Amino acid sequence: MAGVVSHPLDNVLRHIERMCDGDPGFQFGLSGLTVYLPEQVLALVADASGFTPEEGSTQGTFRVEAERILDACAAAGDRLAEACRRGERMTFATGHPPAPGKQNGLASLYGSLAAELKRRGVEILRPDGGPQRTEDGVRVSVRYLDDVAVLTEDGRPIHTHSGEAMLRMLDEDPPDLVFADHGFAGSAIERGVETISVADVNDPALLVAKEQGRTEIVIVMDDNVRADAYWPCFQEIVSRLP
Repeated sequence: MAGVVSHPLDNVLRHIERMCDGDPGFQFGLSGLTVYLPEQVLALVADASGFTPEEGSTQGTFRVEAERILDACAAAGDRLAEACRRGERMTFATGHPPAPGKQNGLASLYGSLAAELKRRGVEILRPDGGPQRTEDGVRVSVRYLDDVAVLTEDGRPIHTHSGEAMLRMLDEDPPDLVFADHGFAGSAIERGVETISVADVNDPALLVAKEQGRTEIVIVMDDNVRADAYWPCFQEIVSRLP
C-alpha cells in the first residue's frame, strides 16, 4: 500500500485532468471540484502522498510514504475511538469489492475494523437503499460482505465510482460516521456526513474535498492490493481504540 504504487504518473495526471474537466466518473458524487486547476490538484496529491514528481515530468512511477499513511491511520483510529466511547452508528462501504482475479483487500480491512468496533459498542448499520436499475436497464443493488456495503450488478460485486447507492443508503438510515472510498465516500461528504475515507493517488476528488474543509481524514494509499498489505493500517488504527 506504500512505496511505488500501482498507478504511474501519467495515469495520475490523466485522472486529475478528467476530474478538473468535470467528468462525472471522477467527481465521486462531489460538487465544486472543477474550480481547481490540474497543477493545484497535483500539489494536493503530492502533499498527501509525500512524493513530488519532477517538474514537467509526465511519465514514471508514483510513490506514497508509509509514514503519511500511518499518520492518517492514527488520526482515523483516534476518531474511531471517539465513536466507541459515544456508541455511534457507522456505515462501511467500498467501491473496490473483492472480485475474481483482483488483488483488493479494502473490504477485508473495513470488515476487520467493523468487527473490532462492534466489540467496543459501535453500531454498524446495513442499509441497502433498495434495488435500482441503471439507464441501460441493468439491475444494481447493495449487498454486504462482513458489514461492508458493496454495489452488485445482477448479484455480482462491481467496481464503482458512483455515489448514487450511498445517497439511497443515507436516506434509509443515516449514520453518525462513514468509513468508505470512491463515490460511497464522496456522496457521504456531499451530504455533510462525517467521513473517514481512503483515496488512491489517481482518485483526487476526496483530497479536493478535504482542501475545501468538507472532510478531515483521507488516507492516501494504493487501494487495490492484497488484504495482508493493509495489516499495518489495521494495527495502527486498532492500537488507538479503547
